[in-house]
Amino acid sequence: MLIWKNTSTLAGFEEGLNFTNQKKVAEIAVLGSKSISLKEFPKLKGIFRAGISTDNVPTREAEDLDIMIRYPSQKTKDIIYEETANFTCNLIFKVFFSETGTVDPWQKQSRTALSQNRLLVIGMGNIGKRVYKKMHPFMEVDSFDIMHNEVMQLEEKMRNAYVISLHIPMSDENSSFIDTQKLSWMQENSVLINTARANLVNEDALYIELISGRLRAAFDVFWTEPYQGKLMHLPENIFLKTPHVASNCVEFRYGCRVDLDKMTEKIKGNQTKTF
Repeated sequence: MLIWKNTSTLAGFEEGLNFTNQKKVAEIAVLGSKSISLKEFPKLKGIFRAGISTDNVPTREAEDLDIMIRYPSQKTKDIIYEETANFTCNLIFKVFFSETGTVDPWQKQSRTALSQNRLLVIGMGNIGKRVYKKMHPFMEVDSFDIMHNEVMQLEEKMRNAYVISLHIPMSDENSSFIDTQKLSWMQENSVLINTARANLVNEDALYIELISGRLRAAFDVFWTEPYQGKLMHLPENIFLKTPHVASNCVEFRYGCRVDLDKMTEKIKGNQTKTF
């Protein structure tokens, strides 16, 4: 079957697959985080989302057109949940210990102990709860989740946190969830971590805070990818950046290939039954 893709997730596991750049002949679309218009895919029979979020998948339209939609299996999802949580923890440590001193000239910078600082995990889903558990032995950890907390609690929690890590799903309601007001709640020199979706944060509002030097941030996700926006030009010690790699591990890519093959066989089986 002819496969069109807008993601590199299958890199290294593409053997035996037939790819096409022509949307009009594609029978399967493998999606990353970008959206597609089904009007451009007249022969599409299946959509495989090589990730865990659903916001860019045209679910209702696909169902109306009898186009099969599949996501990674639970086994594969657990890999991405765990790896993204581990990567988030890596960013937390990286930011905290980014300004410790220099060898030439030989200078040491004073800092408070990690254990005396507070992490706020916003969103206690599959990834957020893992970050909470993994970081608990190292620092104070608090959480906010709309399913368990009152909205009015968020301000105090953000004001008391040194690091804030976002783990909420992207939706119309959550677009620019972190805006000018919420950024103003963050204490000076605190850090915003985002390995979820860039649009959860208002880019312009964040930029103003970062260039002022009041806040720091570590993002693995961006408003457009590949990203060439205004945040690219900020000093590295203010803005740490990686190109959406939190889930980019071999085991996850392999799992996606296995799950894609299962979907392909299912589509072929349905076609056989039709005839």
